[in-house]
Amino acid sequence: MENGAPVPDVVVAVFISQEAPSSQGLAVAARRNTAAALALVRGWLADERFMESRLVVVTRGAVAVGAGEDVVDLAHAPVWGLMRSVQREHPDRVWLADVEEADELPLPLLAGLADGAEPQVAVRDGAVRVPRLVPRSGGAPPAPEAAVGCLDQWSGTVLITGGTGTLGALLARHLVAVHGVRHLVLTSRRGEQAPGAAELRDELTGLGAEVSVMACDAADRRALEKALAAIPAAYPLKAVVHAAGVLDDGVVTGLTDEQMDAVLRPKIDAAVNLHELTRHLDLSAFVLFSSAAGVLGTPGQGNYAAANAFLDAMAAHRAAQGLPATALAWGLWTEKSELTSSLAESSAQGTARPGRHGVLGFSSAEGLAMFDAAQLTGEPLAVPIRFDRTELRHGDIPSVLRNLVRAPRPGARPSEGAAATAAAGQRLLELPAAERGPALVELIRSHTATVLGHSGAAAVDEERAFKEMGFDSLTAVQLRNRLGTATGLKLPPTLVFDHPTPAALAGHLMEKLFPENTDPALPIFKEIDRLEALLRSMESSGGGHDQIAARLRVLATKIETAGGTGSQAAPTANGAPEQEITAATADELLDLIDKEFGSV
Repeated sequence: MENGAPVPDVVVAVFISQEAPSSQGLAVAARRNTAAALALVRGWLADERFMESRLVVVTRGAVAVGAGEDVVDLAHAPVWGLMRSVQREHPDRVWLADVEEADELPLPLLAGLADGAEPQVAVRDGAVRVPRLVPRSGGAPPAPEAAVGCLDQWSGTVLITGGTGTLGALLARHLVAVHGVRHLVLTSRRGEQAPGAAELRDELTGLGAEVSVMACDAADRRALEKALAAIPAAYPLKAVVHAAGVLDDGVVTGLTDEQMDAVLRPKIDAAVNLHELTRHLDLSAFVLFSSAAGVLGTPGQGNYAAANAFLDAMAAHRAAQGLPATALAWGLWTEKSELTSSLAESSAQGTARPGRHGVLGFSSAEGLAMFDAAQLTGEPLAVPIRFDRTELRHGDIPSVLRNLVRAPRPGARPSEGAAATAAAGQRLLELPAAERGPALVELIRSHTATVLGHSGAAAVDEERAFKEMGFDSLTAVQLRNRLGTATGLKLPPTLVFDHPTPAALAGHLMEKLFPENTDPALPIFKEIDRLEALLRSMESSGGGHDQIAARLRVLATKIETAGGTGSQAAPTANGAPEQEITAATADELLDLIDKEFGSV
């Protein structure tokens, strides 16, 4: 778009493969396509010209709709997981649509979808379908013994990637102790050098199993071929469980290509290798440990969501071809692991504060029972997860959960729903002008406390910098989203860092909400707050303090003169006289600050 050209209301970005990649090129294509989608959306979110525009990301056959449908474009399946996280981090900016095979894209239909309430749709036979999670009929998972008959088919060797990790080890013990599995191959990048690997092998051997612990990166095709070749013919491979994974979290605007690749490769490349190298075997089970991040779009985990969306699509693809496949999009395990211990407390995938985002943790026993239950369903995708519906109602509800929790305005676009339910903004409007500022400060303090997990607004000092409170890029986005919903304003991702304290942020929002009643001194107070935060950040660096103090005294004298409280000409820092300022506007005083201190 050329400078000065009108900004379109809707922009359609097409991610469609012209031809299917070769089997060994699938993982490379999936990672390349996801990197391209990341680059696009980073640029989209950074360009302020598109703040009021809507981006519709279109794929063709990258998701499965209905039982038995194939995912024909696996190479673009991870784009859905990435964009789901984008939707959670930046509501009302991106829509997702998957279309059928056709000569032409239904552009009018796609543009119209962006005016609706559904951020994710699939078009099939001319009808618009939406994704929804549906509770398993019958409620609680069956007792462990109910799955014994099903897992009896795992009579040969069971391969578990990530087998020495916390969840892999839990599953290995479960298979041996409960289901009588007697031949296990546990792979991980460190093999027997992994913490607890030798003890795990000895424990399982003591229970009567033959266990091989191997150093094997399943994403390395040759290494995996070698590991599979070592399985004895007397006990052929009967089941595969892909439980390996890596985390490297970050909000999408800050995600790097290196972070994306580091997370995608252990999931996607390994899954493709396992699929290709075992599809000719008579397997009883092919289980992929996925994550609810790929289904819900967890904020701060766009790369992890992308990787797991691919696993879900791979399961659907295998099932459509008559191959065994189960993807388990796990919620929270309360069991600490190398994977979960590295997650931020604010992450919906973390274990530190279950329930903070409406997702509750489950115990190891519950998780293993859910594993067994999934083997009985015969479905290619199961989402073992527990929700706190009360907490969900007070937060950001992913569209996929709308069958479980009623959204405030199911028939409205998200932006319209946010504006309609922005009771806080309405209350501010009804207050006398003098009371709006303090009320807005309290609103910001309250939402800040919620994001940080404090018990109430009293724990938040309005003059303390957000960074000092512990804000990072993810919590900054969460606060921005909450304040956007409460006020109905379109707010940038850098809001918290541009206005470093609750008081400064309140001043900025006052200008946006009530420009006609804004105190002309507020811009100056904002600059002073910004300067104060900068001075605080350099307190420990030493040097320059005397010179800064001298210039501040000069500036204070000039301001007093401008306000009529002094009559003497103000000297400069070197003692030279300055022309007396008899009157100054707010803009002139800001120019004076810039002249004295430069751009802070």
